[in-house]
Amino acid sequence: MLCLLVECICTNRKFVALEFSGPLWARSSFPAPPLTRAAGKRDKCFMADDQENRSAIERAHTPEAIAERLEKGPQANYLRDWVFGGIDGAVTTFAVVAGVAGAELSVRIILILGAANLLADGFSMAAGNFSGVKAEKDDYERLREMEIEHISIAPEGEREEVRQIFAAKGFEGADLERAVEITTASQERWVRTMLEEEHGLPRVDRSPFIAGVVTFIAFFLCGAVPLIPFLFGGGAMPMVTATAMTGGVFFGIGAMKSKWSTAPWWMSGGETFIIGMVAASFAYGAGVILKSILPL
Repeated sequence: MLCLLVECICTNRKFVALEFSGPLWARSSFPAPPLTRAAGKRDKCFMADDQENRSAIERAHTPEAIAERLEKGPQANYLRDWVFGGIDGAVTTFAVVAGVAGAELSVRIILILGAANLLADGFSMAAGNFSGVKAEKDDYERLREMEIEHISIAPEGEREEVRQIFAAKGFEGADLERAVEITTASQERWVRTMLEEEHGLPRVDRSPFIAGVVTFIAFFLCGAVPLIPFLFGGGAMPMVTATAMTGGVFFGIGAMKSKWSTAPWWMSGGETFIIGMVAASFAYGAGVILKSILPL
């Protein structure tokens, strides 16, 4: 094709488009083309999907659905622990395998070092995540006790803090004083407001134990992938098979990670894939260099 449409912007009954003609880019204007049967079907599909999405949103905002959702409260989420452990497990184990393979050591050594990394580094990651989440919980309790103490010693000062918090949200006059009165009528509501608004602490109570276990399981499962070709035989070139399999794990974890990002799944997957491959390349290169320097 000599002309490739890459951008279309509707302006005053015309479409302004970018065209590719040969090696050069050019901008031109032309009347809107007639609606084809295929385009009409596609637009109907988009409209149907949009209508279905709007209906689902409306159903989720009925008084009954809202009451049920608020009664449950925010739920603890451990997906980030899974992504955290999975990425680190795949990267570190594959880096160990690549480094040992670069040094041209035996399959037995690759399996021993890889398994040792799975257990030792996996436990280390789990313990670190356990300690981190527990430290957050301990800090939450410390700040909670501090706010209870401040309310008992200087209640008027704490009310002034609540007043300024709601004033910053746009409350004023009688509405502001009423909001302060309602908030401070219950100590539990008062303390929770201070923890969330003054200290920025979430209400979700995450379990350190569950966070650690999820991290270890993800680390072990994803980190075991680079060892499979060497354990069960990956043909004449197990390292190539391990690279392909681990690359798939990197991409899959990255695609899952897009849940916390505005980037599309394929871009997030590609980013994690590149990071993992770069780490493995350094490890493989280190193995090759050390083999040439140190006698084995």
